[in-house]
Amino acid sequence: MQLRRKLVVGNWKMNGSLAQLAELGPIADAAREAGGVDVGICPPFTLIAAAVTRSGGVAIGAQDCHQAASGAHTGCVSAAMLKEAGAKIAIVGHSERRADQGETDALVRAKAEAALAAGLITIVCVGESESQREAGGHVRVVTDMLAGSMPDDWEEGELVVAYEPVWAIGTGKVATPADVIEMHAALRAALVARFGDRGGRIRILYGGSVKADNAAETFRCPEVDGGLVGGASLTAAQFVPIVEAAAGG
Repeated sequence: MQLRRKLVVGNWKMNGSLAQLAELGPIADAAREAGGVDVGICPPFTLIAAAVTRSGGVAIGAQDCHQAASGAHTGCVSAAMLKEAGAKIAIVGHSERRADQGETDALVRAKAEAALAAGLITIVCVGESESQREAGGHVRVVTDMLAGSMPDDWEEGELVVAYEPVWAIGTGKVATPADVIEMHAALRAALVARFGDRGGRIRILYGGSVKADNAAETFRCPEVDGGLVGGASLTAAQFVPIVEAAAGG
């Protein structure tokens, strides 16, 4: 993946079946036709190996990984196992895991380090809740989360950040372009302050209920390098227009 090319990644969450992998065909066709856009799909662990065989060139990834290489961690999957299954991407620190599994910034950072060590493109997620935004400290909350979650050592093109406004996911509330621009600018400034010029080359995705009807406007915002897409990635009919919007952005 080249640097600062648009990147659109679908997160299927706990959805999907072998039959649903048929959606990958038209998604792969759209990715080839779009040009200039990297496309990935992160299905449940159980579908990764099968998805790789039907990906048509779309990068297949995972929604999480364990921070340890191996050991007595029942029900967990290591980054090396994901790599062996054919995954190319790992999402870490998704807002649902932070909330439901109590994942801390330190744990997310450890997972990111493990994913990078395995050779996976690693998407580190950050974002604020509704109460944090209403309190007025949302920028500080998210940049602090970024500081605690980001690993120090990485190679060019391996590390991606995804901003998820938790208050705009499945709530009916919509982040305005001004909201997106404010946060992405703050994240870019934090990355450059920490990593210098290299921080200017880390892709920042927007992940707040991206859909076909808002993707083009969102992708035109400064410092938005693509999207982390939830429910709209489950079918080609919904996901392909988002890929096309990224190509036109």
